[in-house]
Amino acid sequence: MASVLGTSSAAFWASRSLLSPSSKSAVSPISLSLSQGQGYGKKFEGRIVTPGCKGRSQFHIAVTNVATGINSVEQDVDVKEGQRPVYPFAAIVGQDEMKLCLLLNVIDPKIGGVMIMGDRGTGKSTTVRSLVDLLPEIKVVAGDPYNSDPEDPESMGIEVRESIVKGQKLPIMTTKINMVDLPLGATEDRVCGTIDIEKALTEGVKAFEPGLLAKANRGILYVDEVNLLDDHLVDVLLDSAASGWNTVEREGISISHPARFILIGSGNPEEGELRPQLLDRFGMHSQVGTVRDAELRVKIVEERARFDRNPKEFRDSYKAEQEKLQNQIASARSSLSSVEIDYDLKVKISKVCAELNVDGLRGDIVTNRAAKALAALKGRDKVTTEDIATVIPNSLRHRLRKDPLESIDSGLLVIEKFYEVFS
Repeated sequence: MASVLGTSSAAFWASRSLLSPSSKSAVSPISLSLSQGQGYGKKFEGRIVTPGCKGRSQFHIAVTNVATGINSVEQDVDVKEGQRPVYPFAAIVGQDEMKLCLLLNVIDPKIGGVMIMGDRGTGKSTTVRSLVDLLPEIKVVAGDPYNSDPEDPESMGIEVRESIVKGQKLPIMTTKINMVDLPLGATEDRVCGTIDIEKALTEGVKAFEPGLLAKANRGILYVDEVNLLDDHLVDVLLDSAASGWNTVEREGISISHPARFILIGSGNPEEGELRPQLLDRFGMHSQVGTVRDAELRVKIVEERARFDRNPKEFRDSYKAEQEKLQNQIASARSSLSSVEIDYDLKVKISKVCAELNVDGLRGDIVTNRAAKALAALKGRDKVTTEDIATVIPNSLRHRLRKDPLESIDSGLLVIEKFYEVFS
């Protein structure tokens, strides 16, 4: 395994330009057609009927792109232009389990994210944020605050979909997958977006400012210290993660937009565990421990000192390894659909889940997906027993806890049951 690791519902033109001078993204109009629908442009007019006001007034939707004012292209800006340097993923020493879980989620976002729990100062946040450099590019509708996919209706804002139904040409651009940080002190309006009720009632204009969930659509939503997150925000994340849509309800006015994201959380178990409902929403679970080997600890200290002294030079020294990993991920994403898993292996996976008394079927689904992603990462088109053995502890151990006061199993129970069934 170590060898494998070595190696944003409305869509509108934002006030910012489609491409900043520093952007490397290419914009090209393409023709998409289905049938008939609403128009798309700088302004969208639609009918919103409020409860108790049947057939009454028409509101004009005006969506401001405040929350997404920071273009994801900022991630491509070179360190020398004043952006905060990111520690290279390839330079992370050890923590193979955490790195593997993150890579598998990038290859197949439908795995459902990863929860990383471990001691203080073990590089959890550093590793997650270093993933930015490895994220592949995706096609989005230019100027759309929801990063709508021009080819997948499930990931489109409602107005983008209606524009395509009408047969309009939409400008398409490529951009890196976005990573959004959700701070612990964030308000619900900042996370979900907010509606200007005064404008809606006085001017008939429904002004919506998209929130962090809109920005995270088709990207990664990272919550550091997720076990300290307020309960009402946890409920918002649970609802969005389950449905893939975020709905803002204010004074009888409702707006919905797609919110499909990879949920990554990290935390210290000493500060409290997550409730089982939230844990189950994470596809995989990774436990991170403090490195005990003295030589490895020295290497980590020296590498960090090199990075702090000259970030650009340090990043350049890992450029070849980073590019190799990027190519590996791109190749795995393109070949994932062709990876197969034998029926008898699927039966054995489900037998392990049943005998471990895992609630629901998420464990079965995640294990199958993770095993396929690992096979694709290794360049194979068929899943082996070894692939399943590697990913099944991370896919199941956080689903075994029935009592919120219990601790999460280290994975030994899953491994024992795995060998009992697969032997």
